[in-house]
Amino acid sequence: MAFRLVKLSTNLRSLSKGTNVIQRFKSSHAADFKAALVNVPATQCTALDNGLRVASEDSGAQTATVGLWIDAGSRYEDASNNGVAHFLEHMAFKGTAKRSQTDLELEVENMGAHLNAYTSREQTVFYAKCLSKDVPKAVEILADIIQNSKLGESEIERERGVILREMQEVESNLQEVVFDHLHATAFQGTPLGQTILGPSANIKSIGRSDLQNYISTHYKAARIVLAAAGGVNHNELVGLAKKELGKLDNTFDGQSPALTPCRFTGGEVIVRDDSIPLAHIAIAVEGCGWTNQDNVPLMVANTLIGAWDRSQGGGVNNASNLASASAEQGLCHSYQSFNTCYKDTGLWGIYYVCDPMKCADMLASVQNEWMRICTMATENEVERAKNLLKTNLLLQLDGTTPICEDIGRQQLCYNRRIPLHELERRINSVTAQNIRDVGMKYIYDRCPAVAAVGPVENLPDYNRIRASMFWYRL
Repeated sequence: MAFRLVKLSTNLRSLSKGTNVIQRFKSSHAADFKAALVNVPATQCTALDNGLRVASEDSGAQTATVGLWIDAGSRYEDASNNGVAHFLEHMAFKGTAKRSQTDLELEVENMGAHLNAYTSREQTVFYAKCLSKDVPKAVEILADIIQNSKLGESEIERERGVILREMQEVESNLQEVVFDHLHATAFQGTPLGQTILGPSANIKSIGRSDLQNYISTHYKAARIVLAAAGGVNHNELVGLAKKELGKLDNTFDGQSPALTPCRFTGGEVIVRDDSIPLAHIAIAVEGCGWTNQDNVPLMVANTLIGAWDRSQGGGVNNASNLASASAEQGLCHSYQSFNTCYKDTGLWGIYYVCDPMKCADMLASVQNEWMRICTMATENEVERAKNLLKTNLLLQLDGTTPICEDIGRQQLCYNRRIPLHELERRINSVTAQNIRDVGMKYIYDRCPAVAAVGPVENLPDYNRIRASMFWYRL
């Protein structure tokens, strides 16, 4: 089933509880950490003649994940066709010129494989999890899906209804709703301000020609990465790519699609609904893009703020000042700091859920902590955040699927995969002064974007929120 992603920083992704990785990386000693990095298999990369990139990491596992990462998402849409990328993702598994939907589903089931896809604001992904011996078949199926989808009228009408129902489900997920509102106010009038699913009016009108136009415009070889992880031989994968994707077109009718700059605009979207038991609030400033040198310090600052949920234990003795205050004073039910990156911009902020009359108190604590790290971040807390960030980065690479996702995303964002030892050096080089510097650059005295849904009567007005983005101190 298709699903969406709210793209958060890698250090906020869900951490697997797999004991094998915990056993390997639980030690905090630097020597053990470096030894673990040395044992990570190298990522091999090859570019085909048509511009398509092939990247893989061979761990010798019995299973593998292989997928196609495409540089195309809702950011490449306009108001008239917003939602077409996600609609196309839904149509991918509805049959091709070679396979009916039934044939495709049976073939995948008989392999014991899992086929899935997702759409984000900048990427569309189709991937399969399978046994290592079935990688050639998985690549052939994925290539068939993106090159030969039938896009039948009856299937389009059926998926139209499915997407409209999905939109209703998303509206009940208040975190998704808040982040959509946050993007809408943060990037007003730009493609990043649009939702991934698109408005219902567009879903009701999108037709076969819209889908074909999007494929012919964006599904080009140079914008696609074939990524794989697990038990996969790179040279064999390159051969499969040449066979199945070597004829993929890389020419554009007219100019190639350009990335539209998306300006950040401070503002707020408030949806007061007193029938909802808890308030859901997000506040963010403009962050930086994937390739910006400030990204790693912002990741450390994000980890320093941390995340907390009162159902998961940890209270007043939590190392994070905000988590400790939240537990001691009962400020919120949960919060999570996020660092959402795009190619040229981003959102750095915090999302929290609280009781109706705690909105102002929690927000004051959040902004007070922000101002503190901008002006008084200490070496000890930065060192703790760096260690936690490195641990999270290792833990999140547990399994072939997250590794494959990491390879595909980084190939599109950086045109290479950053080795873990390089990332470790970058994290280790961050100092408290770096945190204070990026804080003053991105957070201090900046206009925030605010989104809130629920019983938010207690939330301060925007002018008061803006006034708390700096301190009057001698």
